[in-house]
This record gives sequence, structure tokens and C-alpha cells, in this order.
Amino acid sequence: MSATSAATPPRERTTGVAGGPGGPRRRGSTLLRHLAVVAVAGLLLVGVSYAVEPFRNFQLATVAAYLCATAGLTVLTGLNGQLSLGHGALMATGAYTVALCQNAFYDRGVTGGLLLLVSLAAAVVATVAVGAVVGVAAARLRGPYLAGVTLAVAVVVPALTVTFDGVFNGEQGLSVPVEPPPLALGVYFPYERWQLWIAGAATLLALLLLANLVRSRYGRTFRAVRDDEVAARLAGIHVARTQVLAFVVSAATAGLGGALLAVLAQSVSPGAFGLTLSLFLLMAVVIGGLGRLTGAVWGAVMLVALPDLSHSVTEQLTLPAAAAQRLEGNLPLAIFGITLVVVMLAAPGGVQGLLSRFGRALLARWRVGRS
Repeated sequence: MSATSAATPPRERTTGVAGGPGGPRRRGSTLLRHLAVVAVAGLLLVGVSYAVEPFRNFQLATVAAYLCATAGLTVLTGLNGQLSLGHGALMATGAYTVALCQNAFYDRGVTGGLLLLVSLAAAVVATVAVGAVVGVAAARLRGPYLAGVTLAVAVVVPALTVTFDGVFNGEQGLSVPVEPPPLALGVYFPYERWQLWIAGAATLLALLLLANLVRSRYGRTFRAVRDDEVAARLAGIHVARTQVLAFVVSAATAGLGGALLAVLAQSVSPGAFGLTLSLFLLMAVVIGGLGRLTGAVWGAVMLVALPDLSHSVTEQLTLPAAAAQRLEGNLPLAIFGITLVVVMLAAPGGVQGLLSRFGRALLARWRVGRS
């Protein structure tokens, strides 16, 4: 896609994040279509929450939290072409912000059902501020220098929580007090189902905003900068401003994801947001399908499924306790690495790209059969 097409009006032919050319689009029809998809997804989520056991509800809520981060990283790396190795630190910023807000409310005896929404909003605002600072620095760098800056963020932010242990309680972290489900839902309403509803609603809202963003004029400028910065400048696009905006958007969703993880676990500690998490997030979006929001879903599922897979594998092996613990800790990274190599060789478009090609092949065969 050229930078000239990125500057054209919204009604002209564009290329979406999911790949492939699309016909003329109207903003209203796109918004309505996305609203319909979100509404159907919300209804399915509510139905599934009643159909599965509490532990599966908690796992689905965790997938939703990770999906916020992987979707934002997909926009940043796949859509705008900026490499980030520090999204785990941005998630930590959101997690600690929601913990500090919730503790401040409870210490002052302030209670209410809307307090969690205030804390989540504060987490997003705090992460946006951090993302803006990092984004301004990142907009001046390219390649390994950009990766180095974001890598430094991934190392520095968890270290700050240990340095200022009077505020963040060091390695032990902070608790995140959360009120139980509303009494209107019933006295015995499962708490895990309530967690899934909270995480699912926040994630669906974030995905709705991202989906409309990537189909808007800003999405086209993101792609133009990714494809050719020189051509984008000649087309009148402010490259640095576009890159900062992409970083801020991605940071906001990462902060929301980290805040949701803290709410689900009801605690936050620096060990949960180390460099390994940042690497996992980047590998997840590449395996799922870089540049595709639907691919971010597969990446989030893998982030939750791999620890369970590692635990099951180590249980099947007769190893000493120390060896089994080391294996279980390193196995997810090894599986991610092997999967990444296989996907890059067999399906460069990721899982979603492979499914899209398979779907197009089936559709073409069906059309041939009808003709």
C-alpha cells in the first residue's frame, strides 16, 4: 500500500489490517458492523460463562486481559511497524496503578460499584502518560535502537517497584481489593463468572475502539508510515506524530490488560511482569498473525494455554522435584520459540493467515462446485 492511498478520503478503496483489498466503505456501516460483532461476542461470552466451570471462567477472563495487550501490540508492530520489547512493563504500570487506586479507596473507607471503573480508567491514563514518553523517544529511533529502548523500559519499570518498596511493597507486591459481585446477581453468584464479565466487557470495548481505529484515516496513516516513511512524508503525513500516536494507543490497551490481570489475581508483583512476559507477548502476536486483530486472539489464547500444557507435560514425566520445576518454568518459552520457527516457515501470516487461506480455498471450491 502506498502513502498516497493512505492520505485518500475514507470512501476510497483501502486495505484493511486483516489483509486484502476492500471496496468503498462508509464510517457508519463499519461502526455498525463492529458494534454488531461486539454485541454477538458479548452474548456468546455470557452464555459460555454459564456453561463452563468456574476455573474455565477464570481462564477465559485471563485470555481477555492478555488480549488487550496483544491487540495493542498488533496495532503497534503489525500496523505501524514499531518493535516493542517493553509491553510487559506497560502492563505492570497499569497493574500497579489499579492496585494503588483500589488500596487508596479502601484505606479511606470509600466503597461502591463504580470504583473499579475509576481505577481501571486511572490505569489507562497512567499508562498513556508512560507510553507517550517512551513513544516520543521511540519515534526518533529505528531498528535495534528502538528495540533497545523498549527493552530498557522492560527492565527498569519492574526494578523501580523494588527500589521504591515503601510505595510498591518490593518483591511481595500489593494486594488488589475488589468488591464481590452485586447482590442483584444473587448471593451465590460465582465470583469467577463476575470476573469474566468485567474482563470481557473491558476487552470488547477496547477491541471495538481498535477495530474502528484501524479502519479509519489514522489506520491508513499507520500503514503508510510502516510501508514507506519517505513516501508518507511526501504525502503530507507527520511521521513522528503518527508513531507516537500508535505507541500511545498500544500503551493504553497494554495498561488496561495489566490492570485486568491485577484485578483477576487480586494482587500484583514485579515478578509477574518481567522481560519474559514482553517476549511472550511479541511472539504471541507474530504466531497469531502479525497485523491482524483476530490473530491477537490466538496469541492471547496461547499465553494462557501454554502454562497448562507445560504443567501437564511435567506431570507425565518422572523427574526430581527441582528438575520438574525448572522444566515447567522454561518449557513455555521453548514451546513458544519452536512454534514461532515452525509458523514462520510453514505459515508466514501466522495462525490467522493460515485459517484465512484455508477459508478462501474452501469458498473457491464451493463456488466451483456450484457453477
